[in-house]
Amino acid sequence: MDDQKPGVGTMSAVWSQQASGAVRDVIALDGPSGTGKSTVARGLARRLGFRYLDTGAMYRAVTWAVLREGVDPDDAAAVTDLAARTRISVTTDPDDQHVTVDGHPVDQEIRSQVVTTAVSPVSAAPGVRALLVAQQRELIGDGAVVVEGRDIGTVVAPDAPLKVFLTASPDARATRRSRQDGTEQSGTAADLDRRDAYDSSRAHSPLRAADDAVHVDTTAMGVDEVIDHLVDLAVERSITAAQAHRGP
Repeated sequence: MDDQKPGVGTMSAVWSQQASGAVRDVIALDGPSGTGKSTVARGLARRLGFRYLDTGAMYRAVTWAVLREGVDPDDAAAVTDLAARTRISVTTDPDDQHVTVDGHPVDQEIRSQVVTTAVSPVSAAPGVRALLVAQQRELIGDGAVVVEGRDIGTVVAPDAPLKVFLTASPDARATRRSRQDGTEQSGTAADLDRRDAYDSSRAHSPLRAADDAVHVDTTAMGVDEVIDHLVDLAVERSITAAQAHRGP
């Protein structure tokens, strides 16, 4: 499937046909920041030969557009109106990740601290979530994809055969995120607490595990160990690519 999709409000006929039944070969990976989610999701996609969809990058892209246009991130109506007029494109190759806003590359810009601070209120807007969920479902298409985010197993792909919710201790999460961002750990811990509270309490699509998700605590696990465990879970769920890529 072509990675360059129309604007955020589109939805494919393929997903519409699948929405009432099971979706094969889709792995939903949810959890808060600092649990190793992105690294694990990309690594798992590589291992299985799957595509990789970073839904958080899409919300960050809308947030970047909001800040560019001087829109108040807390003004849900204005944010949604802008999102509906903005073309967000993402690639799904785990080794070639790119994000554009209206054709402008924003790979680095969307990872800035100012975007990180503003992304929670933007992503809490129900209209924004509706628009992006439609595009995410279109990108998922007929499967063979690892999808990471905060509402994948509960909202975006509730029929995915494997749903995983990653967790880690607060200290481990803050340490990982501060290393990744080059920030001071105590400030990073406070930012994580703030975003967890915001995302878990929002009315629309809050951060939570699906009822049938497998919880995996990554605190004391290496990346390869987590990926091996998820491949084993995929084999148990009869995900077709997993058996051939199972470790020794």
